[in-house]
Amino acid sequence: MTASTPLRTTLIGVALAATALIPLQGTAFAGQNDRADSATAPVSSVAGIEDATARSLARSLADPAWERQVREAALAADSVDLRALTSGSTTSAGKRIAPQVAAADRGVGAAKGLGGRVGSLLRVGLADASMKASLAGGAAPLVAAAPSDDDASALTAYDSEGVAHELSLDSVPDRPVYVVDVDGAKAVTEGLKVVNETLEAKGLDVPAPAARLNAAAPTATAGINTTLINSVRISDVKEPWIKGDAEIFTLVTGFGKDGKPRVDTVEMPYLNKAATTYYPNQVLVNWSNYKYDMADAVMMEDDGDTNYQALAKAIVTVLLTITDQGVYIPLADALLDAIPASWWTDDPDYVDSWYTLAKATKGTRNGAAANGWINVSPYHVPAL
Repeated sequence: MTASTPLRTTLIGVALAATALIPLQGTAFAGQNDRADSATAPVSSVAGIEDATARSLARSLADPAWERQVREAALAADSVDLRALTSGSTTSAGKRIAPQVAAADRGVGAAKGLGGRVGSLLRVGLADASMKASLAGGAAPLVAAAPSDDDASALTAYDSEGVAHELSLDSVPDRPVYVVDVDGAKAVTEGLKVVNETLEAKGLDVPAPAARLNAAAPTATAGINTTLINSVRISDVKEPWIKGDAEIFTLVTGFGKDGKPRVDTVEMPYLNKAATTYYPNQVLVNWSNYKYDMADAVMMEDDGDTNYQALAKAIVTVLLTITDQGVYIPLADALLDAIPASWWTDDPDYVDSWYTLAKATKGTRNGAAANGWINVSPYHVPAL
């Protein structure tokens, strides 16, 4: 979920979702509304899978024993692994919904370009910590999917009878609300592995040979030169109560030692809220991998529907058409142009970008999109 400027998008989905969430027949939470909802609900994206899962989970809570188990789990942690919760349930309703949740999880993994490598991704938890008191007091919860549009003014949540309720995003409702969402941190970690593997296969992230790293440097100064992020901040926006943490990563681009465009991925798990300054002391650029004393950085967010396989293929397709002309060519625009057009529908995953970073760059640099800033400094990493 986002904590930056409008960053959401609707991406590629999978046909798996259409069969993964068929309403259960003959159970305490199946009925005529199930079939109507199934026929009209979007199931071609992560958002669609989440919504269908939220409806099924809401109806399953008609079983008192299962409702109690979910309630206890939600009170004990901010969010829990939904697949593990259902598969480990000893209640009849938990057991019945477990296959649906497992299929939905596989659908989410496929829709995000991760396949089965990531394991479970779907999680459920209270939308806001302030709801714990009413939940503990016995208030009947609603269940909703994480919103896919930052500009939305309302959210649809479901009760245990399958009835939809429209909730305003301007204020926290009195009734507790469970939110079905994707584990963004896990998705980013595994997604960037997909990107790196694709880049490696095409020779677009090959590290410089060890023999070259210090060939021109005296032994006393052997090591690598880097650019360090001292502090970073993304812009403040008015966030509705349902929104949670952002999942940010950065793509650093330039020309490698072999003259080919290269992309290095930088995971930024700490950078999860707007209007907050972070002090990570994190390496952004490893200059030993670059031919020229210039690099660009593009900051992005996983907003649930991010498809890493599609991202990696798009980047590779564009960058392989660019050749080294003997001078530095900014690659940030080429990378942004490579992003599938569907990412720019509704709210994109683009956060901000920084051009022409050099080894000597230091101080605060505002992003090109005026959505954030970074404070950087040169940092030499000595050899052991």
